[in-house]
Amino acid sequence: MFSSMILIIIILAAILVYNLITRIRANRVATFVDKDQFKEGGHRGQIVDLRENRDFESGHILGARSIPYSTIKMFYKNIRKDMPVYLYDQGKTLSIKTAILLGKNGYKDIYILKSGFRNWNGRTKK
Repeated sequence: MFSSMILIIIILAAILVYNLITRIRANRVATFVDKDQFKEGGHRGQIVDLRENRDFESGHILGARSIPYSTIKMFYKNIRKDMPVYLYDQGKTLSIKTAILLGKNGYKDIYILKSGFRNWNGRTKK
């Protein structure tokens, strides 16, 4: 029983360390912005919705284009490097992973919606 408890603690610690490293990597390539900054900046950049198509079709941020995270490795080149990129998903997990991918591939001006779409109160389209 004691060894199972130690194993669980080690696994939890590993998960926490992984999440911390991922967040640090994301902070190097992207800026986390609140709803107001996202609304303002989105007018001069490209807004990318990383949720699956059915979620996008049920409602998305006005002006966003759908590139589901499940296809991002195939289609990220359709995102222009010369314009700011504003990423969002339901929370921010997929946006963080996508920002890291884009950063590795030379994208510089990347922004992530802190609160995700679930807390969005701006204009949407269905």
